[in-house]
Amino acid sequence: LKLTLAEISDFINGNVIGDEGLVITGVSEIQNGIPGTITFLSNPIYKKYSSTTSSSAIIVKDENLLNGKHGILVSNPQVAMAKILELFYPREKKSPLIDPRAIILENAKIGKDVIVHPGAVIGKNVLIGDRTEIGNNTVIGDSSEIGSDCILHSNISIYDRVKIGNGVIVHSGTSIGSDGFGFISDGDGHIKTPQIGDVIIGNDVEIGSNCSIDRATIGSTIIGDMTKIDNLVHIAHNVKIGRGCLLTAGFAIAGSSEIGENCVFAGQVGVAPHLKIGSNSIFASKSGVTKSLKGGKTYAGFPAREIRDHNRKQAMINSIDKIRNDLNKLKKINIKWKES
Repeated sequence: LKLTLAEISDFINGNVIGDEGLVITGVSEIQNGIPGTITFLSNPIYKKYSSTTSSSAIIVKDENLLNGKHGILVSNPQVAMAKILELFYPREKKSPLIDPRAIILENAKIGKDVIVHPGAVIGKNVLIGDRTEIGNNTVIGDSSEIGSDCILHSNISIYDRVKIGNGVIVHSGTSIGSDGFGFISDGDGHIKTPQIGDVIIGNDVEIGSNCSIDRATIGSTIIGDMTKIDNLVHIAHNVKIGRGCLLTAGFAIAGSSEIGENCVFAGQVGVAPHLKIGSNSIFASKSGVTKSLKGGKTYAGFPAREIRDHNRKQAMINSIDKIRNDLNKLKKINIKWKES
């Protein structure tokens, strides 16, 4: 694919700075730029590469960042680059096919234009919507429902009675509907509580690789529409996550906790059980949530508190060494004074 800078600019509603007829053949990283490609600059960390990159054009928010190079001005370079990547590298369109090496059990209903790859297992009474793709060796348990336009990559385990909405993407190695960690200690043993609930996943959700989403003990574990889940995330039984949340790698939430809408959790955040977190909350990396928290705030630390309080506490801790050194100096002065 070859496009001029003007054609790309029209596609992303930008403004060309420089040669509108410059031909672009692909996309590259700004720090590893390739002649003939376009790149983008959004994070200030990469500003130092704007003058040295070999890319032929740069997408920026501020014309001053171009350093005399060709480019396109947009309000959000990251969004623009996402659109350009789809333009230059569209997803391959596959022909509908149910491979004969797949196993489809009785009463399963498969929609139109579905792709089922070799080794996939589709259980009894399963419903699969139109244009959905089921990857190699992925297993879908009995009475589960998969919506339309979904992509379930290879080696995924969907247990019985899981409901997945439309436009959902699930990456390899993920398990949805496994038993929650429900045990009651009795004397020297631990009695397992039957996990008879289900999992409901909304529309346009994306779930990374090697995640684990437990079914509810009773009722439902729920993931809201538009929520995006990174790799290596654990969601325990009866958890409810609202619409449009971002859960990044290493996030773990214990049973029966509830998260509002549009919350953001950085890497390795942990949430204790039976808590409620308000909508539009943001949690810094490695925060530990030990109590219910209001929405619309940014939190950090363990236990998680508003970030300004956390930073104030850290500043006090960091000042301890200075205070200790000052005290030692005073002690030495006092000793010399006494000796004199």
